[in-house]
Amino acid sequence: MTRQIEFLDWGLTEYADAWKRQEDLFQLLLQNKKNADFNTHYVVFCQHFPVYTLGKNGHEENLLLNQIQLQTRGASFFRTNRGGDITFHGPGQVVGYFIFDLEKLQLGLKVFIYKLEEVIIHLLEHYGLKGTRLPGATGVWLDAETPRARKICAIGLRSSHFVTMHGFALNVNTDLNYFNYIHPCGFVDKGVTSLQKELFQTVEEEEVKNLLKKQIEKEFL
Repeated sequence: MTRQIEFLDWGLTEYADAWKRQEDLFQLLLQNKKNADFNTHYVVFCQHFPVYTLGKNGHEENLLLNQIQLQTRGASFFRTNRGGDITFHGPGQVVGYFIFDLEKLQLGLKVFIYKLEEVIIHLLEHYGLKGTRLPGATGVWLDAETPRARKICAIGLRSSHFVTMHGFALNVNTDLNYFNYIHPCGFVDKGVTSLQKELFQTVEEEEVKNLLKKQIEKEFL
């Protein structure tokens, strides 16, 4: 069966609900691993109400707020089962969750992450920005190896039996003030940015998602 990617858009949703729905798709792919007629992979676009998420090997001290301070800022906190350290999700950010069977795609995890970064790098090119990688730090950066290094897209994944979930968080029109209350991805000496900040204007999020779809299909189909 020809591989296909089904794109879903869950809109603005609570993080816990999106996590549960991801898990359902994850289990679907696990159950169909031996089914040669099933070669469907899922990309979910969504946004979340303000939430800080910590990867399974992350350090809770990278969250600089206590529970009461979180509540006053209208944010919640989850320790998740993805890789990576702490990050923020909120309105104005395009989140992409990838529930892929890497075995059926004949991809290793490192190549898969590289391709995710390529998707974002090419998306940034459309807006005249040069995204790059930072050795030892998953994700996409601007001016990566300079004192002005700033992350525009975080990537964190879970993989089990070659099936993935979670994915990337691209700052489009995100309120970057929320990042002041964490050490993003565990870094204390690097900044965070967004398309809006770099381009000095609000960016149409639907346009971003449409461009991402085309680039994802180019990388994975």
